[in-house]
This record gives sequence, structure tokens and C-alpha cells, in this order.
Amino acid sequence: MEPQVTVVAASSGSKSTVVIRAPAAMNEQQQSLILESSSRFLPPQGVKLSYGTAGFRADASLLQSTVFRVGILAALRSLKTQSVIGVMITASHNKVSDNGVKIADPNGGMLSQHWEPFADALANAPSPQELIQLINEFVKKEGISFDGVKPAEILLGRDTRPSGEALLEAAKEGVALIVGAVAMDMGILTTPQLHWMVRTRNKGMKASEQDYFEQLSSSFRCLMDLIPSERSKFDGTNDKLVVDGANGVGGLKLKVLEKLLNGLVIEVRNSSEDGGILNEGVGADYVQKEKVVPHGFGSGDAGIRCASLDGDADRLVYFNVHPESSGAIDLVDGDKILSLFALFIREQLSILNEKEGTKNNYQARLGIVQTAYANGASTNYLKQLGLEVNLTPTGVKYLHEKTAEFDIGIYFEANGHGTVLFSESFIDWLEATANELSTQSKGSDAEKAALRLLAASRLINQAFGDALSGVLLVEVILQHMGWSIHRWNELYHDLPSRQLKVKVADRTAVITTNAETVVVSPPGLQEAINNETVKYSQGRCFVRPSGTEDVVRVYAEASSQEAADSLANSVAKLVDQFLG
Repeated sequence: MEPQVTVVAASSGSKSTVVIRAPAAMNEQQQSLILESSSRFLPPQGVKLSYGTAGFRADASLLQSTVFRVGILAALRSLKTQSVIGVMITASHNKVSDNGVKIADPNGGMLSQHWEPFADALANAPSPQELIQLINEFVKKEGISFDGVKPAEILLGRDTRPSGEALLEAAKEGVALIVGAVAMDMGILTTPQLHWMVRTRNKGMKASEQDYFEQLSSSFRCLMDLIPSERSKFDGTNDKLVVDGANGVGGLKLKVLEKLLNGLVIEVRNSSEDGGILNEGVGADYVQKEKVVPHGFGSGDAGIRCASLDGDADRLVYFNVHPESSGAIDLVDGDKILSLFALFIREQLSILNEKEGTKNNYQARLGIVQTAYANGASTNYLKQLGLEVNLTPTGVKYLHEKTAEFDIGIYFEANGHGTVLFSESFIDWLEATANELSTQSKGSDAEKAALRLLAASRLINQAFGDALSGVLLVEVILQHMGWSIHRWNELYHDLPSRQLKVKVADRTAVITTNAETVVVSPPGLQEAINNETVKYSQGRCFVRPSGTEDVVRVYAEASSQEAADSLANSVAKLVDQFLG
């Protein structure tokens, strides 16, 4: 029997009973379950894994024990938060022989950074006994109760990798060790679908894959219906979009989604059904880094809008094939996608701001969030539009966190990962405004602007960067603007850039500030970089330690490719001199 205490309210004399939970601890049955099962999942010798932005990632043959233990971790996280938690088995844009595992928190975002050290310790605990000790200590520290109101509930998903099925079974076994925990296998999914499901379930809504497709397709149709009649619709070849599915899960899901759409024809290539190898010469990562056409595309695609997803469909880039070339493209990257979204949202906000007489006119704060790797030309373009641009350190967790501070926040990395976040308070205001306008001035520009923003908030994935929802929003905005991919790509011209890696003895010797753009240690290095940078027209350069290996990364841009290369090489030599 749990101890109880009775509280009497002074004003009314009424009594209420407060239950005091038993101290957090695992009972003997729970401990022996973990001890017995974990002896079948011993970690590989000589391998140390670390939980980063992408979760744990390695050759699939090394991951059985780690994924099993992440199952335990997910169940504990669910007990702690009294919410549904997600486990996704994927290695995104890595080669097919790799795999990985990551956790989706209750809001559909990434695992709380506060839990990352525990994830590392859990994965690397050498024996079942040390694993038990570690879990016991953590459970006490976090005050995790095993007799909470709700049992642990975990949603599991995986991508198309052959190794995924066995790893998913290992995760299930890990979850099942926590007494009462329920693991639901959601099947083969894109990473953003799983994040969406976790967020949606925790909001008390239906969250099947069919619900996801229905939400995307209905909000897309709503935006299509709101395209101004005077804006020229696409014609001829422009009606079609050709998508490279990276031979992964995204191409398969896009084929399902396309059947629910009207006003958009999508041809999917490299959908994994045609025998191609995941991420090999295909996918957003390949196209963005190599700046060439993926496998299955060629000069015959000149003039057609083309897009590329990555292996688990959380990145998206567009490209345009040169007519007479051996695979050269014009790349339309994440920075340009961000600019397109920003223009569209700014236009709707300005229409709403012009409307007099709407109740408590709301001056929405629109914020753009980038990292220092965003091309300087994109940052300058956004600032010239009068938009608020913020820089964060590299990594989705920093971008997402900063973006959530605005009424509407947009973040994208050049690699094509990003999304748009709408605050709950702004959504409430939009809904109230749309209702008010529908009675006072139905069919007005202001009502349409409010409805467009509401539909965009439902279309774009609020939990995580999502290539499927992203591609639909890009397509509807291009139609709204009456723009071709060429017109979009002409918004600004990227400055030539160069990235280099410098091997160093100890990467921790480099300490940066100002969103990784300024070196504070070793002393003198930043001054030397500044002295070099001023020699170049439109020069910009920064260095930062890698998060995973003993290298320092150098990024340089300037008015010509030759100048960018020269600046990068000069600064790489400086890094070597200071740290070699």
C-alpha cells in the first residue's frame, strides 16, 4: 500500500488525498529479467559507440546489443515522461551495410540532450551486471517510477535496410524487459513519419500512416485551391516533377502519397523497387555534395523540375539538369528552399497585417535560423528582405530549439534538412482570425492568407525535417508564385565555397563562440584567420572542431572559386601551424 497524506484546503475545509509514490527503484523480478536477457546481447569487443545528432550509427553487424539496450532506454524514457516514445532504426544517407538507432521524444523531436550521456553509458556497459548497476543508479537519480499511471509505450519503425528487421526485433526485446511496456511495430517508415506519429499520438490524436498521408494530402489540396486565379499555372513539361528516391523508403512512400494528390504529377525513380542500391550514386546527400545528376537521370531531363530525397526521407534538394553536359546540374539546396518558404510566409503575413479590424491584430514574429555553413549569399538575401536571421551552432537540435522561439520559425541546412515551426499561440490566433474573417469578409485576401498559413502548418512536419511534406510545400508555393525552377534558382547566386579537413592531435584544443564562427582558443588563431580573410573580395571563413573525429573543419567562401580555394588552403595551413 502506498503512503497517503490528506490535505485540507483552508478556504473551503474540503479534503483531498495526495498519493506519495514509492521511491524509484527496480524490483528483483525486473532486475533478473534484464540480467538474463542482456547476457544474450553482449556488446562487441573494442567498439565504443556515441549517441550524436543521428543517434547511434555503425556497421549493422555491430549494433544488435546497442539497439536492444536502446529498447530499454526508450521504455525508461516513456515511464519518466508518461508519454509515447519512438525508436527509429535507420542510418539515413549512410551506405546500405550501415544501420543506426535513434529515439524520438514526446514532442516528436530528438532525445533530450540531458539523457545522451546515459545513452552512451548504456550502450558501452561491458557486462550485464554493470548494465543493471547503471540502470539502477539512473532510475534513482531521475526518480523514475515503475508503478506509474501509464505503462511505457513505444512506437518502433525502420527503413528499408535488410539489417533492419533483426535489429527491430532486438529493440522489441529490450522494450519488453520493462514490465508492462508495450512495443508497437509501425512497419517500414520514413524517419519523419515516425517522429510525426509520436508527436501526434501524444497530442491525443490518431496517428496511423494513413492519417499521416491524409493530413498531408488534404492540406496540399487546400493550398492548391487557394492559389490566386491571376497567377499563371504551370504548363507543358513544368506540370511534372521527377524525384530521385535514393533507392530508399522515401520513394516508396511518395508513390503512395502521389495517388492522393491532384494537380501534381510525380514520377519516382530509384524507388528501391528497381533493384538499385540504397544511397549508391543516388540521394540528396550525393547530389548536394557531388553536384551531379543521380543514377537514372540525364540530359533528357533538361528543363524538368527534379528533386532528390535522402535514404530515410528527412532531406530534400532540387536540381535542374544541364541540356548538353555529362551530368552537370544547377543545385537548388536547402538554403533556397528556406528562402522560398520565407517569401511565401512573409507574403501571407503582410496581407494579414494590412487587414484592418481583425481582433487584437497580432504582429507575428517570423524568424529564420541557419548555421554558419549557410551560403553567405543566402543570408544576405534574407537580411535584404528585412527578415530576422539567427545563427546557431551546427546540428539539428540547436536549429530546432532556436526556431521554436518564434511565432513562425524556419530552419534549413544547405543539405536539405529543415522545417517550419508554428507556435501553438499563433495557430490559435490564426484559427480565431480565419473564423472571424469567414463571417465578416468571406473570400477576402486576408481570409485566404490566414487559411494558407493554417494549411501550411498542417502540411509541413512540425516534429522533424520531412522531405515528403517539404516537396509538397515547395510544389504548391511554386504554383502559387507561378514560378519555374529557373526563376526560383535566380533569387540569388551562391558564393563559391570550399570545405577542408585538417588532421589534428586533439580537436578539443579548438574552442569556438558566436555559433562556431569565432575561435577563442588557441589564442591568436582567430586574428590570423581575420588577417587572411580580408585579402579576399567577399571573403568569409571559419573553423570548427569535428564532433566525431580528430579533425578541424575549415569553411571558406569568396567571390570566385579560385579565391575560395586559396582562402581555405591558407587557413588550413594556419590551423596546422597552431595545432599541428
